[in-house]
Amino acid sequence: MQTPTYGPVELAAGLRLPTNGLDYTILGIYFVVVLGIGFAARRSVKTTLDFFLSGRSLPAWITGLAFISANLAATEILGMAANSAQYGAYTVHWYWIGAIPAMVFLGLVMMPFYYGSKVRSVPEFLLLRFDRAAHLLSSILFAFAAILIAGVNLYALAIVVEALLGWPQWVAIVVAGFFVLAYITLGGLSSAIYNEVLQFFVILAALIPIVVLSLKKVGGWDGLTHKLTATHGADFTTAWGGTGIGHANPLGANWLTIVLGLGFVLSFGYWTTNFAEVQRALSAKNLSAAQRTPLIAAYPKIFIVFLVMIPGLVAAALVPKFGTPGSGYQYNDAIPFLMQELLPNGVLGIAVTGLLAAFMAGMAANVSSFNTVFTTDIWAKYVVRHREDAYYVRFGRLITAIGVLASVGTAFLASSFSNIMAYLQTLFSFFNVPMFVVFIVGMFWKRASMKSGFWGLLAGTTAAMVNYFVIYKQGIIDIPSDQGANFVSAIAGFVAGGVVMVAVSLFTRPKPAEELQGLVYGTRSPGMAEPPAPGDEAWYRKPALLGWGAVVIAALCYIPFSF
Repeated sequence: MQTPTYGPVELAAGLRLPTNGLDYTILGIYFVVVLGIGFAARRSVKTTLDFFLSGRSLPAWITGLAFISANLAATEILGMAANSAQYGAYTVHWYWIGAIPAMVFLGLVMMPFYYGSKVRSVPEFLLLRFDRAAHLLSSILFAFAAILIAGVNLYALAIVVEALLGWPQWVAIVVAGFFVLAYITLGGLSSAIYNEVLQFFVILAALIPIVVLSLKKVGGWDGLTHKLTATHGADFTTAWGGTGIGHANPLGANWLTIVLGLGFVLSFGYWTTNFAEVQRALSAKNLSAAQRTPLIAAYPKIFIVFLVMIPGLVAAALVPKFGTPGSGYQYNDAIPFLMQELLPNGVLGIAVTGLLAAFMAGMAANVSSFNTVFTTDIWAKYVVRHREDAYYVRFGRLITAIGVLASVGTAFLASSFSNIMAYLQTLFSFFNVPMFVVFIVGMFWKRASMKSGFWGLLAGTTAAMVNYFVIYKQGIIDIPSDQGANFVSAIAGFVAGGVVMVAVSLFTRPKPAEELQGLVYGTRSPGMAEPPAPGDEAWYRKPALLGWGAVVIAALCYIPFSF
């Protein structure tokens, strides 16, 4: 069942923030710094490798913070707060099951293949492992998905800025789009990455005061859980309550669909194949730094759940039936509502700046990955081939502008979803999950044929869409919520893609063994055998220790929410 939608115009008067000159000064300083980083990064852009992958020169701590910041977009902040207001403490699953294991898997298992093969994008890996058909289809699907997701960020920004500051939607979209376009066009990926590091700290500065003051408002954690248990039931404040098969719960999913649909298929599909994330690791200075990029990012990811979940829970506790028509709010309003209620001027300016930074980080991550895939995987390989390097740098800047304009158009597609995160999870089940099954089969099964990649990707995408638009939307099978339907779509896409790949491989020829070196598990390439950089013997530079440490800490965090 889909949540009703309410337009942003209805919310503008009710959520208007009492901003003053101090708040706008803070916002202005931020925009000046953003452009300054773009101009500074421009000096280092001389080749396509510089523009699209920062010359593969960045240290792990920079790429690690950029990796998490690219994910910590406003859609993540507003969407996960909305999830918490709607579904309760089940939100922790998106982090401790739906992120950490997949981030560790990416760092320890998949990055050696990506980085060692020296590919410039995730679709390019499919060209090496399978054939041109799989490569072209994956490139088109990814470019389309990147524009859709960038549009989600623009739509969310338009809602929030109009509601909180009173700016017309078109003004908010033009301002944010201009600054993202300016700094990516100037400095390429380096500009995006260094801005994402800045945005990470700005976002934390925005969220921490909201969490502290909102907990104080409801009498601390004990007061919050007491209120929610009284109004929403005991399961609302636990991670696993009511998730037995056949039991009803707010999420509309059971433990099996959570573990398989979210924890394995959706999670691994997103974190291991989403080029908006992987691109940050590919820009690292060596293989060790590339492996540590998602592992370093995993540690803040463990604890960020509290910064986005608690505001949603507090909103549900303070406003009866928050998110329903009678409350006057929709679920996406959880954080804006608390900003209006709790933050004084100055702190309010930091919070508004943090939200805008999050919008820009999410949009920039998708636009920078879009321009790379469209330029290197579509234009340079299938449209205009064998031109000088400077031509593709110029074209990359042009397609960045086109991508920003296209994002404006796709922003309106997001307006049919009251819960932004539900819309994003739907997109991930359509595009990321089928790509993941093609990668995982191709990386671990030498017999997977060249033709199987294309047909597996096509079958997985089709199956996920059929499940969502036909089986779920037409009511053929009763699935209680959009999120539950997304989990089932992810499983359907994964199974269909895997089955078709196996079937096609049995009737078509595999790739010659000598062409699989460094592309399939158990084989190695020269790029994967590089010696460790000086100092890499330190424990905090060892990917395996970092990875397993993140998994253990995430597992320990589950304990208080399991009962």
